[in-house]
Amino acid sequence: MVHERLIRLGVELDGRGDPAAAVELAATAERVGYDLVVAADAGEGFGDAWTTLSWVAGRTERIALAALTDDGARPSTVLARSTAGLDLLSGGRVTLGLSGDDPAAVADAVAVVRRMWDPLAPAVHREGHHRVRGAEPGPAPAHEVPVWVSGDDSGLVEVAGGVGDGWVGRLGPAEGTEPLLERLDALRRHADEAGRDVRELRRVVRAFDRESFTAQQWVECLRPLAEHGVTTFVLRVGEWAPVERLEWFADEVGPALEESARRAVEAGLVADRPFRRSAVRAQRRPGIDYDGLPDSLVGTAVEPGDLGYSGVRSTYLRGGRPGLVLRPQTVAEVVDAVAFARRHRDVPLGVRSGGHGISGRSTNDGGLVIDVGALNRIEVIDEARRLVRIGPGARWKQVARALQPHGWALSSGDYGGVGVGGLATAGGIGFLGRKHGLTIDHLRAVEMVLADGSVVRATEQENAELFWAARGAGANFGIATAFEFVVDEVPAVGWAQLGFDVADPAAFLADFGRVTTAAPRETTPFLVFGRSGMAHVMAMVDSDDPDVIVSQLQPFAQIAPMVQQQVVIAPYADVMDMYPDAPHQAAGEPIARSGLVDDLTPEVAAASARLMNTGAVHFFQIRSIGGAVSDVAPDATAFAHRRARFQITAMGADDASLDRAWNHLSPYLNGTYLSFDTRTGPEQVAEAFPAATLDRLRSLKRELDPTTLFRDNFNVAAPLTAGSAT
Repeated sequence: MVHERLIRLGVELDGRGDPAAAVELAATAERVGYDLVVAADAGEGFGDAWTTLSWVAGRTERIALAALTDDGARPSTVLARSTAGLDLLSGGRVTLGLSGDDPAAVADAVAVVRRMWDPLAPAVHREGHHRVRGAEPGPAPAHEVPVWVSGDDSGLVEVAGGVGDGWVGRLGPAEGTEPLLERLDALRRHADEAGRDVRELRRVVRAFDRESFTAQQWVECLRPLAEHGVTTFVLRVGEWAPVERLEWFADEVGPALEESARRAVEAGLVADRPFRRSAVRAQRRPGIDYDGLPDSLVGTAVEPGDLGYSGVRSTYLRGGRPGLVLRPQTVAEVVDAVAFARRHRDVPLGVRSGGHGISGRSTNDGGLVIDVGALNRIEVIDEARRLVRIGPGARWKQVARALQPHGWALSSGDYGGVGVGGLATAGGIGFLGRKHGLTIDHLRAVEMVLADGSVVRATEQENAELFWAARGAGANFGIATAFEFVVDEVPAVGWAQLGFDVADPAAFLADFGRVTTAAPRETTPFLVFGRSGMAHVMAMVDSDDPDVIVSQLQPFAQIAPMVQQQVVIAPYADVMDMYPDAPHQAAGEPIARSGLVDDLTPEVAAASARLMNTGAVHFFQIRSIGGAVSDVAPDATAFAHRRARFQITAMGADDASLDRAWNHLSPYLNGTYLSFDTRTGPEQVAEAFPAATLDRLRSLKRELDPTTLFRDNFNVAAPLTAGSAT
């Protein structure tokens, strides 16, 4: 949220006193309502700013933490990592203050630490005051850490105006404000010379406590500073300052400066909400009203130029350069994000949960992305019914881990890093599918924000048509903010990874289809062919009985000569967590095709072998479905292809080449699974939904999203024809 007050108050700890008293002072300041605690490198006493603030972070929950340190006290790369680490541990509460004897060295340090906070940036090489050779960036802090330049030296004021996020001045116990006012004027001048807006800069004054001052005297002393753009006053009090002293200053002095700060806003000296650096604003994309962003979203939104942008612009597999990534933290903020998107109908709109989507529609070029990753809560709401409530931003490995202590599981794809939202609205073909069905078959309720901003709950009894559509085509109708699932009792599973040396792919595929069709429902196998020519079968058996597991896997082991095997009994959560999370670096940029077949017949197997033989495919996967998936009536959900026993995915690097290869298989397909197809045109929509299903979806689309706000993810709305209304 945007801060309700313009004036912020802080306390500064005395590093030369009693460490216990200093930490207690910080905790007291938080209780009283102060915004900031500052620790400066003392050079003596109980330690440096980082040691002090690490302890303070553990004793507090809300108050911001600012470290004022000399740029020469430690290497800038170490300083960057220390700052990021404390920011992560404290939940994004840290500000870095830099000072030093050489202003040029301070400016150099600012550049280095910012580069180090971008873990996706190349290795840092820099000559100059802070020589860095091949330092690997990272970790990324929890938020965009402001870098303030501290000091009254004219050179440091110039550095603050040129590259800093703020400037910290000092008001001694017997000093007047005239020198500070001169420095504030110089700060504004240096910002102008650097092509910056002074509103980018937080102006902070460290004021030594004047115990003889009345509240009115304090206000008269500080008012000129507030009118010149100072909005943060840090009081340096004794280590045993009574709580009454802090309360008195906060109640009597701080509010009295608000009017002066408002005048500074009117004069264009201060922004009344976060104001990005000029270098960031210069990278804004056309067509987006950045200044009209709702207050609720300002603090978490990411735009090109922000330090965190490289981590959110792309998805796991596909690159993008969106103009603005909105990251709502609550359902109300999702409503605000949808309202903002409605005002920007002319720019692309992507919706993202985990950011793994193969289609790439959860990112874009120059548009908006609404990322609901923060809505990731997982809770059991009825243990007797095994009913759980899951936010769309949770990852399936987190869900599996949360369900494991209860002996439960929910079939959820084949990779635990996938977000809940995308899979739970498309279908959910997973390793427990033949026994327990699709993920959507366990859904009992979904809560969504619709295109008009209304928040609705859909079940079999309430908004039943939306509930039907959400299970298979949910991305067309709104943004899901919560799902309620009935999960299954799955204490442990048999998990097999089998490698085969395949001389005849067509024969192997036909045998795999035959064995899978004959296998008991407890076993769900997936098959992958890579460029090596080897086949890898990953199979899950819903049993913790070794004899059952071996008996059900044995027919697969006899298909062809095995060159590797691993079979274990493990919790389902361990399978979902067997691959580490990887950063979203658009790795691979795949082109993908997807199809469904009723059976893996010899003809389908031969066509698949011809497809792989073209050389246009570097990844070929067959997922088995059928079983419990086919028990559900085709018209019960928007996922209508219930008789299919196999889902096929092929990935390549070139659309035209992959299309020619895919033509070998196309005549045998009966539908497609949208999650694995990078084509998004009306032809793919027609393949995904039979005519009756598509007609029903289009009717609901006209009712709930008549302007097709949600259009960038396999839009079911009828395509416009010549002369039709827009």
